[in-house]
Amino acid sequence: MQQTSTIEIGTGLFALLGLGALFFLTTQTTGNKDFDVADTFEVTARFENVGSLKKRAPVSMSGVTIGRVTGIDFDPVALEAVVTFVIDSRYDEIPDDSDASILTAGLLGSQYIGLQAGGSPMYLEDGSEIYFTQSAVILENLVGKFLLGSGSDKEDKDED
Repeated sequence: MQQTSTIEIGTGLFALLGLGALFFLTTQTTGNKDFDVADTFEVTARFENVGSLKKRAPVSMSGVTIGRVTGIDFDPVALEAVVTFVIDSRYDEIPDDSDASILTAGLLGSQYIGLQAGGSPMYLEDGSEIYFTQSAVILENLVGKFLLGSGSDKEDKDED
């Protein structure tokens, strides 16, 4: 009886330790430690289509994550999506004529914002808006255009 009780207590402690480790790993991987809100500046950009871009998606430049998406709203007057994101204040010398594109990590990966540096001597600052944007490429639309485009080319060749 004593032996069974010791084994059950040991098994319970082991299970609790495992759950604690799982909780710790979950909070560490989903936490946003890289970007403290106090050490960032906010920028907005307008897109015709944001695809499946989500809050907390990375904002990167030259492959380096420099910020995070904080909000995605719709402007009913301009009929555009307004994306708000923060950039780490260490990267405060990004030209204000830079462009923002919604890109996909890999073929079917998650979407993120990629910034391409412009040539202006003025820099983005808190409250700036990026005016040069490229919307998300929707894979379904691309495949549809490819399939329809290849079919019409074949018909054109048959008519000649």
